[in-house]
Amino acid sequence: MGSLRYLGDDDVRAALDIGELADALTTALVALSNGATSAPPRVAAVATGGLLGAMPGFVPGLGLGAKLITLFPGNGRRSLPTHQAVIASFDPDTGSPLALLDGTYITAIRTAVTSALAARALARHDSLVLAIVGSGVQAQSHLVAFTELLTIGETRIAGRSRANAEAVAAMHVEAHAVDTVEYAVRGADIVCCCTDARDPVVEDDWIADGTHLSSVGSGRELAPPTIERGFVVVESAVAFQPPPAGAVELQGRDPATATELGTILETGVGRPSSDAVTVYKSTGHAVEDIAATSVVVHRAAALGLGTVLG
Repeated sequence: MGSLRYLGDDDVRAALDIGELADALTTALVALSNGATSAPPRVAAVATGGLLGAMPGFVPGLGLGAKLITLFPGNGRRSLPTHQAVIASFDPDTGSPLALLDGTYITAIRTAVTSALAARALARHDSLVLAIVGSGVQAQSHLVAFTELLTIGETRIAGRSRANAEAVAAMHVEAHAVDTVEYAVRGADIVCCCTDARDPVVEDDWIADGTHLSSVGSGRELAPPTIERGFVVVESAVAFQPPPAGAVELQGRDPATATELGTILETGVGRPSSDAVTVYKSTGHAVEDIAATSVVVHRAAALGLGTVLG
């Protein structure tokens, strides 16, 4: 085994460029929909306070790697991230380990950037008002990704804690905290649900025709009627499998009723009509981690970031 580069959280953040990540994610998602990748469904070991998931994957031209990720919902009470991860990157030709990365920020930002790519392809072109439901790490990442990749005017932030919502809103000049989720959602053009809620946080009658929604939580963030009337988009049909591979909200539904995001990004054919409600349901996919890791590892090497071991 040759040298191995270790990249901590600061290194990852310094090396990760949002524009490059968006391009790499597009490549990975298109390859996924075309059947060119290798990424088995996520598996998990269940512990007392949460679970440990394993997500290996290969994307031609981007890389080979595996992420180990924990989901511990109670960590919010401990001032710890609910999702924490490490990622190992390997040479796809020899199998030699290349890098070991802190994967916590990668998980957050690749999820948010993929949501932004979905919104850019599916939201109405005149969409200006963004609502973010949640005030944690994913809310912060979505604010960064959406304001970087889309033209957004007003951004409303709503969460269980007004103080936390205000802290997120302080990250961007056009963002502000509001008192209720309903106030944030009514009249919004794009709604991002970024919570750990077990039950729906958005009522269907708050959603106007023509709205685009993203849901990245592992629980049932969206009400069943919203899923029923929505044009549903997923990373892959794996989203319909039982958790932890799939989404709670999609259980019992026909995978043929959804469209893969990679297909939309490749063809440029997005929302079916101006008044359609479009729904992007994210479950997270290993190809997204491979895409983000590729960007980070290459830029880190060029910038001399991290610690070379061995």
